[in-house]
Amino acid sequence: MYDVRYSYLLEQFADPAPILAEIGRLVATGDFTLGKPVAEFEKRFAELIGVRHAIGVGSGTDALKLPLKALGIGHGDEVITAANTFIATVGAIAETGATPVLVDCDDSFCMNVDQVEAAITGKTKAIMPVQLTGEVTDMGKLMPIAQRHNLPVVEDACQGILSEFAGKRSGTHGIAAGFSLHPLKNLNVWGDAGVVVTNDDGMNEKLRLIRNHGMKNRDEIAILGCNSRLDSLQAVVGNWLIGQTSEITRRRIENAAYYDAGLAGLPGLRIPPRRPNVKHVYHLYMVFAERRDELYKYCLDNGIEAKIHYPIPLYQQEGLKHLGYAPGTFPVTDRHAKEVISFPVDQHLTRAQQDRVIETVRKFCHGR
Repeated sequence: MYDVRYSYLLEQFADPAPILAEIGRLVATGDFTLGKPVAEFEKRFAELIGVRHAIGVGSGTDALKLPLKALGIGHGDEVITAANTFIATVGAIAETGATPVLVDCDDSFCMNVDQVEAAITGKTKAIMPVQLTGEVTDMGKLMPIAQRHNLPVVEDACQGILSEFAGKRSGTHGIAAGFSLHPLKNLNVWGDAGVVVTNDDGMNEKLRLIRNHGMKNRDEIAILGCNSRLDSLQAVVGNWLIGQTSEITRRRIENAAYYDAGLAGLPGLRIPPRRPNVKHVYHLYMVFAERRDELYKYCLDNGIEAKIHYPIPLYQQEGLKHLGYAPGTFPVTDRHAKEVISFPVDQHLTRAQQDRVIETVRKFCHGR
């Protein structure tokens, strides 16, 4: 047991009775597949993001894969994304048959947009920026590049709900965006689930077909699709939580600012740059530590459940060797893998718990 735990789910769902009552009402209807709760959640999610359409799907990974499929991306194509992302981004691209092409990140934890144009080839069919940690890619630079090369942008906003770049919300920049509702996301459910958002009517229609076997109705198949429907039960949980998303976001931002103030100036520790034109929503709170592995162990030994996201660069993983990237190809990604450490930042933290984290890190940095 830790004095400061990482997962907040036991606190968030300490009283599940209201949700279970809603699920009981669902059970009484038998409306289990693309039911009324799904339509309600899609409407509310679209309003939350500020888009015309939201399409509930089976996972955040599917929320990335299905827009690529809707764009006709497949074997022989390339999709540019960030080298430091979670496996789901690259996995979604690979599932279409396309090849992920990686570019390095910068200290915002998002792709270095200055490197994107050099990665574009005749095979490039889309760009997938990743709003990692709740930060936001420099969309002001990226969108003109994409437009100049006539490339659609599909945002990986799985970690970025309600984040913004220059006042424009993640999920509203490109042709589509994917969000995750995984249990530890800022808006979460009781299992895997995802949402695709778009302002494009044609994309909306195609995504709704693809997620449901390509079926126009019970008897007609318009295209080849798959089975990736947001479960009605998960939509019930989503509807119970969605009204809290803005407050959850506010609390996380407030907690991150408290950490920033408490950890500033410590020897061997560096807080990432906080860009004034970005609304960072802190799915993860990460800092750079010169002696990261020692600090990580020290935190665990002293009751602080820290995490590392991610200790092995994605491009150096055994399962991605076929992409052919040599060690050292992405130096900033490599440095992050050695230096970043994550501390709990969720909305259920108390100030006393945050003070425990800050004091523990201070003692380590000052050698006490």
